[in-house]
Amino acid sequence: MPYIGPPLPHSYVPSSPRVEDPEAMVKVGPAMVYCPLTTSQKWDHIVSASKTGVSLTGTAAMGQVGPVIGRVDIGENENSYFFRVSLPGVARDQTDSFSCDMEPDGNVKIKGVTTTGESIVCKNSQVFRMQSKNLCPPGHFSITFQLPGPVNNLQFSGAFGADGILEGTVPKR
Repeated sequence: MPYIGPPLPHSYVPSSPRVEDPEAMVKVGPAMVYCPLTTSQKWDHIVSASKTGVSLTGTAAMGQVGPVIGRVDIGENENSYFFRVSLPGVARDQTDSFSCDMEPDGNVKIKGVTTTGESIVCKNSQVFRMQSKNLCPPGHFSITFQLPGPVNNLQFSGAFGADGILEGTVPKR
């Protein structure tokens, strides 16, 4: 494992020779690098050196790299509940395979099919072998969550935006 810490003095000599594990590169998976107070030029250099790295800054850095499908925000006011569900890579036009069902007790179940995360992508008559696969793998999924209380489920109103966010509003019972 490489040394991580403050700079060593120029006179430092390790006590024993370093033995490299030839499989170490294979064993290491995705990692997050935290670089406090670096310039944007240095940060760009770090990302470009990693070849398949992903750079997150600002509010994007507060999340995580990887499948973000199914993240849910729930809000309420005096009369209704409101929710947002992150569904990137889910086709909005798949009416036969996408559904959002709500029970009177406030249980919400979303089912669908993701279309991203594949190993090979064919786009504009070109074939791309993906070097990184941080999106949700393709296939069927379901997401179930509970609203804080009972609802008038027949009055549910929802919209699945082009931004991959499903928003729903339903009156309290």
